[in-house]
Amino acid sequence: MFIMISGASMIMLISSVMMIISSILSKKTFIDREKSSPFECGFDPKSSPRLPFSLQFFLIAVIFLIFDVEITLLIPLISILKISKIYLFWYVAFFFITILLFGLYHEWNQGALEWAV
Repeated sequence: MFIMISGASMIMLISSVMMIISSILSKKTFIDREKSSPFECGFDPKSSPRLPFSLQFFLIAVIFLIFDVEITLLIPLISILKISKIYLFWYVAFFFITILLFGLYHEWNQGALEWAV
């Protein structure tokens, strides 16, 4: 047990020292205005780099990511079907899909799925 603790401590110490050394060595000595400004074919930018962002697009993207992750959680259910009891499999699958459908219904009621122009 002592060997594992001392090994973990040594690894933490070495990695911390390496991060500190790389942080010190990678600092730039000067900040150039031209290098820190956005580049647009060698000319000054025509507009501000901060463009307005559609909140509706962001909400749709977040909903897509949530449902995409949940679909990847559903995929192993197919392989579990072979080794589990059938009623337990259907109970878990029904419960999981019901949660997905309630989430979809909630988003629909909130109006997050309607694209407003």
